[in-house]
Amino acid sequence: MRILTANEARVLGTLMEKARTVPDSYPLSLNALLLGCNQKTSRDPVMELSEPEAQQAIDALKAQSLVFEASSSRVPRFEHNFQRGFAVNEPQAVLLGLLMLRGPQTPGELRISSERWYKFADIASVEGTLAELKARGEDGGVAMVLQLPRATGMREQRWAHLLCGEGLLMPFAHASTAQGAIDLEAEPVSLGQAERLEQRIALLESQVSQLQGQLAHVYKELGLSQA
Repeated sequence: MRILTANEARVLGTLMEKARTVPDSYPLSLNALLLGCNQKTSRDPVMELSEPEAQQAIDALKAQSLVFEASSSRVPRFEHNFQRGFAVNEPQAVLLGLLMLRGPQTPGELRISSERWYKFADIASVEGTLAELKARGEDGGVAMVLQLPRATGMREQRWAHLLCGEGLLMPFAHASTAQGAIDLEAEPVSLGQAERLEQRIALLESQVSQLQGQLAHVYKELGLSQA
């Protein structure tokens, strides 16, 4: 299976989403698919695919048997064949679809995002499914997900899909680390925290002054110079 382009991943992810969230409108016409690909919400990054670009992505996915054209409609409609094409189960397909549409996410974010797609029992079940997808690369196959380095100030690590290769992940990895550092440095100090810091500094200064006085007394008693 060759690496997908960003446009192909967006088309495939959109078909996977609409099949689960609006089954009455599925399979999708080209116009409906284009609207789904270019949504402003639940998409990262937001894209502006043209009709020719979407059709080109569809044709490429059809050539890989990842998309089929429904034969029972006068208007061409399209449906995905993701699970068979990539040999994944439902939970695995759901996480990959979400990562294709919404970009890198933590297990907690994925569980919330998946509510309309699939009901994960808890975050542990999401983490277990991600581990299964990652383990494919350890068994001589190809890993489908990657755990990104933890960004500064973040508790959880984010996961990303590898269906488009690792090249598209570099901006996310650098941005997460840089943004975490920026957020940490820019975190405002409350008035209460500032007052406590001032009190602590004043106490330390007082203690230092007392120690200096005691040290000067010791030097004087011993007849020594502090120079």
